[in-house]
Amino acid sequence: MDFTYTQIAKMIDHSLLAPTLTDAELEAGCKLALKYDVASVCIKPYYLPRCVELLAESGVKSSTTVGFPHGGHTLHIKLAEAQEALASGCQELDVVVNIGKVLSGDWPYVRREITALTNLTHAYGQIIKVIFENCYLQDEHKIRLCELCGEAGSDFVKTSTGYGSGGATLDDLRLMRRHAPPHVQLKAAGGVRTLDALLEVRALGVARVGASRTAEILDECRRRLG
Repeated sequence: MDFTYTQIAKMIDHSLLAPTLTDAELEAGCKLALKYDVASVCIKPYYLPRCVELLAESGVKSSTTVGFPHGGHTLHIKLAEAQEALASGCQELDVVVNIGKVLSGDWPYVRREITALTNLTHAYGQIIKVIFENCYLQDEHKIRLCELCGEAGSDFVKTSTGYGSGGATLDDLRLMRRHAPPHVQLKAAGGVRTLDALLEVRALGVARVGASRTAEILDECRRRLG
């Protein structure tokens, strides 16, 4: 095996974003993430303060979303969302680009948005992941977004919200890794449901995956490692 349990666990952002999840399920999800010692919990924004409490003093980071899931919020609202989350102790932000502006080719707008959100996140010393929602985009859009995220100094580029018409594909991950600068890491979201799928994207240079089947993936990892 060319991996350890910790290496695999620390690739996983445990996703708790489904609109139907109750408070009790969110609480249980945070505790599951602690038990398996994953990289982070990506929680619905309203539950972030409790998530921060539950993860305090652990090695699991708290994360939440901005402009989720469609990206069409004004920049003012996205910055307000980000500010509230960061002030509440959020350590990682997953931000959806303005998909309509990307498809309109309004790159000055998209650049301003990504740069402003990256600068705010970094002012708090935290991490930003920029979600493209690739299922709606052409390759030229994905390439340009990788370039803009590199110029802005964003920490991650991310394939999908998991709530569009498609998730991470191997072709998209290869494309994004090829066009994002080396200092920008890659996150796959939507469709990574097994350990084998996680290992496949890891081999392409993916540093993080968004997963809801965390327990199944990591139980299988432990089984294989003996």
